[in-house]
Amino acid sequence: MNKIKMAVTAVSIALTSVAFGPSAHAGEVLDRILASKTLRVAAGADWGLIAHLDEKNELVGYDIDVAKGIAKYLGVKAEFVTPGWDLIAAGNWAGRWDIGTGQMAPTKARADKFDFSVPYFYDRTIIVVHKDSKAAKASDLDGKVVGVNGGTVAEAYANQTHTPDDPNAQPVHYDFKAGEVKTYGNSTIAFDDLRLGDGVRLDAVITDETFTEGAIKSGYPLKIIERLFPLPAAIPMMKGDKELVEKVSAAIKSMRDDGTLSKLSVKWYGSDHSVAQ
Repeated sequence: MNKIKMAVTAVSIALTSVAFGPSAHAGEVLDRILASKTLRVAAGADWGLIAHLDEKNELVGYDIDVAKGIAKYLGVKAEFVTPGWDLIAAGNWAGRWDIGTGQMAPTKARADKFDFSVPYFYDRTIIVVHKDSKAAKASDLDGKVVGVNGGTVAEAYANQTHTPDDPNAQPVHYDFKAGEVKTYGNSTIAFDDLRLGDGVRLDAVITDETFTEGAIKSGYPLKIIERLFPLPAAIPMMKGDKELVEKVSAAIKSMRDDGTLSKLSVKWYGSDHSVAQ
């Protein structure tokens, strides 16, 4: 297991900021990865089954195993940093890491900042409430306080601004209008507020189904009342390095073809989310 690197030194940040601008040049990032034999991966330390710290203070999870698989395919080692979802999703990485994790949906809005690999995971956006809530369907949340992870499709849905990028996707229906949408740094924090009780701080949270299932198994007093729409997840990279995107996509395809992605999904989630449901 790779030990988690909890911080990046000021010197290394300064050096990499000089070496890389807000966007990559063709082949530049891949060349540096191969030359240094290191793939720098941005991940979270509290993302549940996606990525979290275990009892040995090591970073583990589905995305961590996938990132290690990508690094192995490239013939390098994976080195992890934990900048937080907001910094990953904001872009402008300034060379501090090479790829992001977190099961990011490759939306049109994000395409202005990122290039994406082929999908490596498929999830579903859902609505979850406290187990004591009387809400049984989405329309019961009209005028209520809804929590979301900032910078996600869930946030766009809660604000009724989500438009599917897939032209074959079913139209999105909004069955309620939130009285207030509260954004959080991650869904764990939102769940911590929701677990305090129905309506204490939140009436509902919109997030990913697999993340919610993991939280319920760990003891969170929650229940799912609506399954909204499926979403693919891809590895984000700063725009401009076509060669890196091709290599990362090839690594994911290889792991899908040899069954690795399926095995990792069953290992962490108990079911196969490596293909569209």
